[in-house]
Amino acid sequence: MIKGIDYIGNAVVTLCHDGEGKYLLGLRSDMCRDEHGKWDPIGSGGIEFGDSIEETIRKEVKEECGADVINFEFLGTREVFRKHEENPTHWIQFDYRVQINPEQVRITEPDKCLELQWCDIDKIPEPMHSQFPVFLEKYKDKL
Repeated sequence: MIKGIDYIGNAVVTLCHDGEGKYLLGLRSDMCRDEHGKWDPIGSGGIEFGDSIEETIRKEVKEECGADVINFEFLGTREVFRKHEENPTHWIQFDYRVQINPEQVRITEPDKCLELQWCDIDKIPEPMHSQFPVFLEKYKDKL
C-alpha cells in the first residue's frame, strides 16, 4: 500500500529559518519523486508510524540539511489533493516554521538537492514547487 495514494498520507512541511529573517530553500533534482527543478522548503517529509510530529521534524531537517532544530512554531494544517504519475493523491500536512542553526547547513542529499539557498520571504526563487505558493499565501501573516 502506498501512502497518499492507497490511504491518506500525513506529512510535516517545514519552512526553516535562521532566526534573522532568512529562509532556507532547496532546488529539487530529477531524482526526487516529482516537481524536478523547483524550489521548495527543506526538512519536510511523511510521518512514519510510531514517530511523533516533533520527531519527524527533527529527523527530516537533520536528514535534508544537517542542521539541528532550535525551535519550531505550528502554523496550521492543509489538506492537499494532487496527482502523482496520474494517480490521485490525498495528504494531510502539518505546517511548521522551524528555526535551525545556519552554521550547520549543508547539502546532505546531493542526489535529491542540487542547491541550497537562503532568501528573504519576499524574494523566493522561481520556479517554486506547486504547493509552496499555497503555503506562503496561507501563512503570509505568520512568516
